[in-house]
Amino acid sequence: MKFLDRIFTYIQDGIIVMDHERTIVEMNPAAKRLTGWQLGEKVPYCSFCQKRDVRQGEERCYLISTEEVPYFLSEMPTYHGHLIDVEMSTALILEQDGAKYYLLVLRDQTVKKKEEEVLHSKWMVKKLTEAKEEEHKRLAQELHDGVGQSLYSISIALDNIIQRIQDEKLHAYVKEVREELCRVMEDVKLYAQQLRPKSLDALGLIPTIQSLIHSFESKMPNMSFSLQTNVYTRLSPTVEINLYRVIQEALHNVMKHAKATDVCITIERVGQELHVSIKDNGVGFEVEEKREGLGLKHIQERISHLGGETIITSAPMKGTTIFVCVPIEGGEEDESVNRR
Repeated sequence: MKFLDRIFTYIQDGIIVMDHERTIVEMNPAAKRLTGWQLGEKVPYCSFCQKRDVRQGEERCYLISTEEVPYFLSEMPTYHGHLIDVEMSTALILEQDGAKYYLLVLRDQTVKKKEEEVLHSKWMVKKLTEAKEEEHKRLAQELHDGVGQSLYSISIALDNIIQRIQDEKLHAYVKEVREELCRVMEDVKLYAQQLRPKSLDALGLIPTIQSLIHSFESKMPNMSFSLQTNVYTRLSPTVEINLYRVIQEALHNVMKHAKATDVCITIERVGQELHVSIKDNGVGFEVEEKREGLGLKHIQERISHLGGETIITSAPMKGTTIFVCVPIEGGEEDESVNRR
């Protein structure tokens, strides 16, 4: 009996014993916390029972009036007037001296509902991120194939004009226009690359990261970059684009804040997981103070969408390491971000 008493006391579900008039004769602490009801009070009707049509002489409480439904979901009023989402079940446990006693079990659905809302929110953010990457891909293609090719055609036309004119002043002017056009073409190429590198779809993550590193080396000649990897096959499109964005964001942070001289990027496949780390020997920072920074937050959100984990290690003058681990067991057939 002591064992059953301990279960009754510590179980998280609300347990109530009520008679056929719904008067509470016993309840555990979880039921008191959940509802605020007291012994001797009547269990109120749930929102479903309050509104349902009943025949003359029929008990309004649906769980008492029927033996066919073991449990159902509804809202139950509490002592302070609020409604709580609960899963309810009841059973006739005793008939004595003309009275019936029922066991009523209440399971709070609030936490479950919040968890479902969080999952739905994450799903929405994931879909928005994928839609944004698709739009980036489309815009990058448009810049390259549309605007880029048009500018190239104009450049060829200017070359033909230069070859045909004899006026030195006009020749010099057209040459200046062509030089400006070349700068615009380089800008368009850069914008397309920043939106979505063509090499990511054509060649994969590793060659694209190598190209990204080369770009940073030209901008930061005093900073040494290295890449170590054992990944030689293509990954799913969603994994590739998100890991590219993570490494891109991490390198931008290093360039802007770290004052580092050495950066090491490691991309390793370990079983059915991919381990990625970006380590620098820069000035570091207090992780707790920077945890809500947008750059780090975006990294954590992207990895979370992949079902992975992010670990950020840093300390003042001790450098920084961003380590992420993502599962790669999922195939490409369900990926919404394709390579076409």
